[in-house]
Amino acid sequence: MESPAAASHLLSFFLAEKSVRGVILDGTILVQEMQRRHELGPIETLLLGQALQVAVLMASTLKGHDEIGLRIDCSGPVKGLVAEATATGEVRGYLKENPIPLTTPLASLDETDTLNPCWGDGLLTITRFPEEGRQPFSGSVTLHSGHLASEVARYYNLSEQIPTAIHLSIAFDSQGRVAGAGGLLLQAMPGVNEKMMAGMAQMTSTLPSLGQALAEGRKISPWLSHQFALVPPEVLEERAVHFRCRCDARRLHLLLLHLPLADLEEMHDNGPFPIQVGCHFCNEKYLFEQKALADICRAKKSST
Repeated sequence: MESPAAASHLLSFFLAEKSVRGVILDGTILVQEMQRRHELGPIETLLLGQALQVAVLMASTLKGHDEIGLRIDCSGPVKGLVAEATATGEVRGYLKENPIPLTTPLASLDETDTLNPCWGDGLLTITRFPEEGRQPFSGSVTLHSGHLASEVARYYNLSEQIPTAIHLSIAFDSQGRVAGAGGLLLQAMPGVNEKMMAGMAQMTSTLPSLGQALAEGRKISPWLSHQFALVPPEVLEERAVHFRCRCDARRLHLLLLHLPLADLEEMHDNGPFPIQVGCHFCNEKYLFEQKALADICRAKKSST
């Protein structure tokens, strides 16, 4: 599934004479596409939108065609989510529950509010997938604060010993649609002064909403320069970011082949046709007629 031609974009940069590296993302188009494809309400958009944006920020620090996966498994009503991003700027993801069955509505959609009512107890797992089939690497931390930005920064600090600060924000219009979405990641380079990085982390925690600034028509480069005027950014490159999934009819055909033969025969005999199969990651729908189900049943029988 391809996303529209228009794309979100990010800038990579250095701060404080190359002692801190950073990435800033205008994720508005990305999160709007995600909201549309998954047919998400505001709460669902906030949770998955933050996950997709932070996955993009993390993946931008990778090389070549490496990929990164973010997974949350939790006891709260959201149950969890998955977000995957590549070093080349492709990202996809899904919620385990949509809509999320909250018994008590959240007070607001402000990113400074805790989202613990959605998460409950749980585990955040980050997995790096190197290209060329090398062994993936995973690390996990327990959910602690209710803020995804803080959880991922805590993962880097504990699991990889890289001092990290993250800002994530999404602004909505009066109809609950995404008006602006953005993210910022700062990481210490080797040998950085600890007090400097602590100051950067404190600054990041008190930044005005990047998502709101983007909703008001501001651009990430002047916003970044204004917020960090005391340590002027040195911009390195700009890259496009797309909501993009690798699903297609062939992959869904193979997925059906993994179902038990009895289930496939029941679908073949009773329909209704066409059978509709959706992709978790992008919500794209694929249709299979009865003849296609008959072919899949024959292939299943011959493989057993």
